[in-house]
Amino acid sequence: MLAAGGLLCFAGAGGPANSANVAVRTVLDEQASAWNRGDVDGFLAGYWNSDQTVFAGSQGITRGWQALKERYRKSYPDRKAMGTLTFSDLEVTVLCPDAALALGKWHLDRESGPIGGVFSLVLRQFPEGWRIVADHTSVVPEAAPARAQ
Repeated sequence: MLAAGGLLCFAGAGGPANSANVAVRTVLDEQASAWNRGDVDGFLAGYWNSDQTVFAGSQGITRGWQALKERYRKSYPDRKAMGTLTFSDLEVTVLCPDAALALGKWHLDRESGPIGGVFSLVLRQFPEGWRIVADHTSVVPEAAPARAQ
């Protein structure tokens, strides 16, 4: 039993949980594909288009889908700045039939140098599908190369 967002949820194993797991992974696959096409709007389609959507990162907390869109447009003004996005080590935990937690790593290969880190996402299922309602993304510096001795 889990209390999430004021709702009492019972996480169970099996069919619905597996379906939700696949759906959440599909959202992230579609986001990476859109990003790698240079399609910021397509990438943002994975987020809940609401004033209640929240993003936490190194620049603080951004509230609302429109503010998130402006943040991405400012941080990634063109295809060159966007680079190529990959997600890895994805773990999806279904919290209840209409909510899930996704943890993973992200990596951008770009001309200005690679960057990457970790993320935790809370997703909810809406009539239009699964959407990210809360995103906490952190940069994790690459391990320093070993020094020659």
